[in-house]
Amino acid sequence: MPTDEEIERRVAEADAPRSAKRSAAAQRVGDLAARHAEIAAQLNEVERELGEVLAESSDVIDIDELAQFTEVPATDLARWLDTGNPASTKRKKPANSGSRAKKALPPPKTTAAKTVPTPRPLAAAPTPTADSPAASVSVAQ
Repeated sequence: MPTDEEIERRVAEADAPRSAKRSAAAQRVGDLAARHAEIAAQLNEVERELGEVLAESSDVIDIDELAQFTEVPATDLARWLDTGNPASTKRKKPANSGSRAKKALPPPKTTAAKTVPTPRPLAAAPTPTADSPAASVSVAQ
């Protein structure tokens, strides 16, 4: 019968290849994620610059002309123009300009009974008379 130390060594030995693969995978993912973040930051900067150039040149050339001359889709140019001209970041004041600490309370519950309209009885169907077409059909049968 193996000792506890021998069992632990055997398990560690069996797990070593798997642990090495897990460690390598985690390192590779970490490296690629860092590279991705760096490239994304560069791309954001280029898109911002494109937007600025598009905005600065909008008085002499429009997006359709630029698309025609550069063979860059007008939709991309418009998107970059929007990237270079961010919407106003100024926040509006909330309607209730009171303290944030104050919490709006729900309206008080009333104890008055609500009145529910009483349903009206349905009108009875008219009884056929001798002069009506329904009466003559039933008489004829």
